[in-house]
Amino acid sequence: MAARVEFFFDLSSPWTCLAFHNLPGVLARTGASARYRPILVGGVFNAVNPAVYAAREQAGNRRMEHSWKVLKDWARLAGVPMNFPSQWHPAKSVQAMRFACALEEDQDALVRFARAAFASYFDRQENLDDPDVLQAVAEAEGLDGAGVRAAAGTDAVKARLRANTEELVERGGYGSPTIFVDGTDMYFGNDQLPLVEAALTKA
Repeated sequence: MAARVEFFFDLSSPWTCLAFHNLPGVLARTGASARYRPILVGGVFNAVNPAVYAAREQAGNRRMEHSWKVLKDWARLAGVPMNFPSQWHPAKSVQAMRFACALEEDQDALVRFARAAFASYFDRQENLDDPDVLQAVAEAEGLDGAGVRAAAGTDAVKARLRANTEELVERGGYGSPTIFVDGTDMYFGNDQLPLVEAALTKA
């Protein structure tokens, strides 16, 4: 049976980190399954949501400043370490997302790598764009770090990441995480997970 939930994600997003940790509870309560789809969120922003960059550069942006407080509140509620922002923020995530794309066909391995990569960036404040860091993250999860690194540099994986990103834009997405239920019912962000759960439990 096809997964009812598609989770399009970029490892550089703190809200995605929270949603990634909170989604398994939704799946367990509803009996649904999920497929995790790596994207490059910068590519999405460039295509349909460039205002994100302007908001980051706006001094004294009250909404942005308050969002950091809300982020920490959500992290405490979810029990997720959130040592953020770090010196690497905003992170370049292309290397990390290529690693993730190299693992997409092995969803269990992808989830393990993603969980560890989130901890690397949002807890230990390591550089998400450093292939040595990413290889070590993969190896700590029992994966073939050198093999994943080699695959991440192939044209096929680079093309897959572009295709995933373009697919999300074509389907109406504008950031990370974007979550689809049953193919067309779209939700965005950690805050909308209760709506995802409601959609999954509808008769």
